[in-house]
Amino acid sequence: MQRSSSAQNLRVASRFAVALFFFAGFCLRSRAQDAQAPVTSPNASAATAPVRDVTDELGRKIQIPQNIHRVVSLAPSITETLYALGVQDRLVGDSDYCDYPPEAKQKPHVGGTISPSIETIASLHPDVVLVNKGINRLDTVNSLASLGIPSYAMDPHSVAEILTSTQRLAELLGVAQAGDTLATELRHELAETHERVAPYPPRRVLYVVWPQPLISIGQDTFMADALRYSGAISIVNEPQSWPQISLEEVAKEQPEFLVFSGSHMASASVNIDALAESPGWRILNAVREKRYANTSDAIERTSPRIVSAIADLARQFHPEAFVNSGTGATAPPSETSMPKNPDGATEKSKPAPPQAQLESIGTAEFACAR
Repeated sequence: MQRSSSAQNLRVASRFAVALFFFAGFCLRSRAQDAQAPVTSPNASAATAPVRDVTDELGRKIQIPQNIHRVVSLAPSITETLYALGVQDRLVGDSDYCDYPPEAKQKPHVGGTISPSIETIASLHPDVVLVNKGINRLDTVNSLASLGIPSYAMDPHSVAEILTSTQRLAELLGVAQAGDTLATELRHELAETHERVAPYPPRRVLYVVWPQPLISIGQDTFMADALRYSGAISIVNEPQSWPQISLEEVAKEQPEFLVFSGSHMASASVNIDALAESPGWRILNAVREKRYANTSDAIERTSPRIVSAIADLARQFHPEAFVNSGTGATAPPSETSMPKNPDGATEKSKPAPPQAQLESIGTAEFACAR
């Protein structure tokens, strides 16, 4: 009886051992298969997501995901526009110079506008990187493309184009209604400001991009266009965007106002009041009489905030136009004092912008980090 029981126990133990052997073999094979399986990257699902073809403002045809959830901005103006459109939650990274609104400074930074860190951008897994032709380089775009990261370029050359560009970006991100609403409001504000100052002779001004050497703005820049909306015109009539000029040339024109933006003067460490003591600058009547117009860096960024900067300058150039701001502008002067361009026409026709392409920039343009 004991022998029969022992034999039965031996058979049970043998069967258990065989089962354990096969179970161990199965586990080993499963682990081996897992080790040989390809590792799926975080962007693997994105690579198979639906895509669409779009054309950016440089005429480049690119492919981007149908739905954009993660965006990297390489220009302060673009970051501002994203916040203005209310899609800042999609902004996963921006440049070191993106400082408005203040919340933008809390976003992960990817480096400067000229040489951002491609590795950092890639680590953020963006659906698209937004670039500005004025301050970002073609090398950056090419490096991103080599990693399969699409970039969408923006390139507005006038105030009107800034608003249109805002609408295009909104459409790209799937919030076209927000873009249309914002652009409509801004156009209304812009028209109201221009309507107030239009009856008055435009102020002749010198916009100081950089004081030493003296660098100003060309007539075909968006900043010169912004001055025209604010009731002024630059005395510098040059085709270059950022011409270097001499104080002697400026003295011949004797501008009514000198225009400074806060960021430029801060970066140049120049005390505006000290200009009156400078042998070179004090030959200008505007310096001796301290006729300065100061504004924020919004005037030098191709973002919706430029409209408020235009209104700010308009009040400094033509305070008389805003005396009765609650009931309308003061009575306009005679038609003979309407603004005229150098050819004598009452309306300035803006030439078509030059062929746009991403390229490297110089120190002067870098100062205008848009």
